[in-house]
Amino acid sequence: MADPALILDANEVFYRALAEGDYATMEALWATDVPVVCLHPGWPPLADRAKIMQSWEGILANPPAPAVRPTDIDVHIHGDTAFIVCFEVIGDQYLVATNIFVSESGAWKMVHHQSAPVRYRPSESQHPPSTAVH
Repeated sequence: MADPALILDANEVFYRALAEGDYATMEALWATDVPVVCLHPGWPPLADRAKIMQSWEGILANPPAPAVRPTDIDVHIHGDTAFIVCFEVIGDQYLVATNIFVSESGAWKMVHHQSAPVRYRPSESQHPPSTAVH
């Protein structure tokens, strides 16, 4: 089984690139050999890597203030595919996110990101309050 720490590291790279407005790191994180999809809150689905990278370039040129911080992280692994479900904290607002990664050329690369608003705080959900690996 894949090392969950490596998947958590890839997820951390994603959120660090987002927080720092680091387009080069974001671009390097996304897979190049398999189809990719991104669903930003309120946007139509993007299923073309070039369009996804264009969207991140625009978003990262104007980083959010305050930054997006992941919490309540669950890692799920199945062979060369892994996904993370977490909450994103943006100031006093919360979103729920899914980040999917595949093993590509020996590294975990993002193939899917989706986040959407939720009506409750993570502590009000049935979700465990700490990182869990399944």
